[in-house]
Amino acid sequence: MHYHELGLKGHNRTAFEKRLMYNVRTLLENAPVEKVTRISGRILVMYLPDADTSAVADTADLLAKVPGVARVSCGFVCERELDTMYAAADLALREAEPFTTWKVVARRSHTDFAIDSMEMNQLVGAYLCEHHPDKPVRMKRPDVEVHVEVVQGHAYIYAQSIPGVGGLPVGTAGKVVCLLSSGIDSPVAMWRMARRGATCIGVHFSGRPQTPSTSEYLVDDIAHVLERFGGVARVYVVPFGDYQRDIAGMVPPSLRIIIYRRLMMRIAQRIARKEGAKALVTGESLGQVASQTLDNLAATNAAVDMQIFRPLIGNDKLEIIADAQKLGTFEISSVQAPDCCTLFMPRSPETHAKIAEVEAAEEALPWQTWVDEIMEKIELHEYRCPSSYKGKPSVAAKDASQAHVGELSSLA
Repeated sequence: MHYHELGLKGHNRTAFEKRLMYNVRTLLENAPVEKVTRISGRILVMYLPDADTSAVADTADLLAKVPGVARVSCGFVCERELDTMYAAADLALREAEPFTTWKVVARRSHTDFAIDSMEMNQLVGAYLCEHHPDKPVRMKRPDVEVHVEVVQGHAYIYAQSIPGVGGLPVGTAGKVVCLLSSGIDSPVAMWRMARRGATCIGVHFSGRPQTPSTSEYLVDDIAHVLERFGGVARVYVVPFGDYQRDIAGMVPPSLRIIIYRRLMMRIAQRIARKEGAKALVTGESLGQVASQTLDNLAATNAAVDMQIFRPLIGNDKLEIIADAQKLGTFEISSVQAPDCCTLFMPRSPETHAKIAEVEAAEEALPWQTWVDEIMEKIELHEYRCPSSYKGKPSVAAKDASQAHVGELSSLA
């Protein structure tokens, strides 16, 4: 597993690397993995010798989705002996089929190995040319690169790489509370915060009992997608429908949405205080709907004193949909479900609310009592997140002090 942003850290780089290793060990608890260790700016995941090929591929795909990982390379580890390295390079290249052109990229990290990087390029390249005469070498933009890296007493050889999501390991940037709907936007916003290292707590406002609980099941499905890479720790479900009904009967219709949102923010802030979170997160995008104009966002912000992050604020819908498809939540979010967002909607919502008018409209609302009542009614759903994991994953319990080096034949 390669990383980029972690490598730019200073004296605290080790803490980021250890967090990434712990996250990986936890997420791979049931995978065919022998150990996870650190080598020369990389994280090495060693499969069991008898691991099934499909399980290995599934694990590599999972690792590529873990925040903090820039690239996952699948290959072999062997002794620093040329004939063994040739055989490993040949296996790695054959695994990369189909391809037409290729080249060797060799790197020697330690000078105790007598052959330098340039000579390794020539020697390994000559061997592969002999065994793949129908595959021409191309030095610029080849279909496949065969990497040969001599690191810490062993050679690591690979030709298959999967791009990762990058970012920082979950659990390195504090905790945030995310308003999570069953729609397209908010799961992407949560995903982006997880990629920046935040531990994410979801809050879902359900229209129940005024609407069916369909959105809650969809949010649970979305949370299970995020859970695969540790992107959500828990989700609070808030039965919000009755309070929306009361608001609809007590405030001017044009201000309903703003006042709904202000009450949501107050509840989310209360949950954030309980969780020890430092910020709220929403999936709002500037100008996308009536509640997301600059004036209305300001009116919503004024209800709380906690900072509010909006990772999608400058994105259009097509960009957000592309991220949702990449994340794997788009199909779930495309299912139509009645929820609090469509409940008691006014015909002509205010698009430029003034904070003084909003505050005057909600003066008669017992919002403090409502928040207290709701906190007694909320339902909590837990998910697997390494940064809040209380158990000891089996892989983490194994000795990861050194990479295991087996015979090349067993690894093949």
